[in-house]
Amino acid sequence: MAGSTLGTIFKITTWGESHGRGIGVVIDGCPAGVALKEEDIQIYLNRRKPGQSQYTTPRKEDDSVEILSGVFGGRTTGCPISLLVLNENQLSRDYSEIAGYYRPGHADFTFDEKYGFRDYRGGGRSSGRETIGRVAAGAVAAKILEQLGITVMAYTKSIGPVTIQSFDPETITNNPLYMPDADAAKQAQNYLNDCMRKQDSSGGIIECRISGMPTGIGDPVFEKLDANLAKAVLSVGAVKGFEIGDGFAAATLRGSVNNDSFYYDAQGNVKKRTNHSGGVLGGISDGDTIVFRAAIKPTPSISSQQNTVKKSGEDISVSIKGRHDPVIVPRAVVVVESMAALTVLDALMLNMTANIQGICDFYHK
Repeated sequence: MAGSTLGTIFKITTWGESHGRGIGVVIDGCPAGVALKEEDIQIYLNRRKPGQSQYTTPRKEDDSVEILSGVFGGRTTGCPISLLVLNENQLSRDYSEIAGYYRPGHADFTFDEKYGFRDYRGGGRSSGRETIGRVAAGAVAAKILEQLGITVMAYTKSIGPVTIQSFDPETITNNPLYMPDADAAKQAQNYLNDCMRKQDSSGGIIECRISGMPTGIGDPVFEKLDANLAKAVLSVGAVKGFEIGDGFAAATLRGSVNNDSFYYDAQGNVKKRTNHSGGVLGGISDGDTIVFRAAIKPTPSISSQQNTVKKSGEDISVSIKGRHDPVIVPRAVVVVESMAALTVLDALMLNMTANIQGICDFYHK
């Protein structure tokens, strides 16, 4: 199976299945000398682990990370960093009956068509649990970005029909849905409670802001910064849409509105009066806050009856058993944040060789 590696210089390879021995990631290209301990990574993993509230799966996993290589004396050595999280609470028997049919909304059918074989225990490699490796690597990337004055912050913008109307960063971690609007969070919880009573699930939108990005990061053709952000975020299994800046709303605007006017600030720096571009112009960062959104589909595993087919050629009706999230969005917030951190860090490293003056400045100090 190809396609488990992301990045050019800061490169990650994730591995493991939902009901295998464990999940992990190997990070290659991390600079030496970065202060790093397991607690730094655990903070991120705790944000995506199950059992946090009534809106997440009751599967009980500590998701405790172990650093196997690449760190000595509390600092990275420049060698590959290997991170491991053991699976401790698998209930594979919950999935035994789905071996013979295809769950609606899941990758069961496409895996069988591609490989002729699939790990039906919780979805195997296509399970949301695969994102543990991404989040662990994202924590390391965020640690490096912090030293550069760059912060990546994701949060829930909407769940079902409920959209935030205000923005208070401190509110994000004060509710189980990671919404920066306390009133919207209460409305969303009421909506989710109704979904759960009806044995149904909900989707939503995650918004992410990247602050402190310098200008000139990204390339103008196939390696556009926004294109690589889109690829990274769309690689998350639950994501079905991506937009940056005004996104699809730009299609309804006139150029006189959508264009961002430039001006010089008091220090002589070029600034924009608006940010319809979302911080990227021509695939290159323009120095403003990068703002993008990801649309998350409803959890496909629901208890209400759904129509599907058996591999043997029979039409059937099923009710999915097991331990599932009624909404994926809250636990996916840190996943989207991690994918953004990984993407911009790799782009920053690539940019160090963008012009000859940068190389000369580095080696002729």
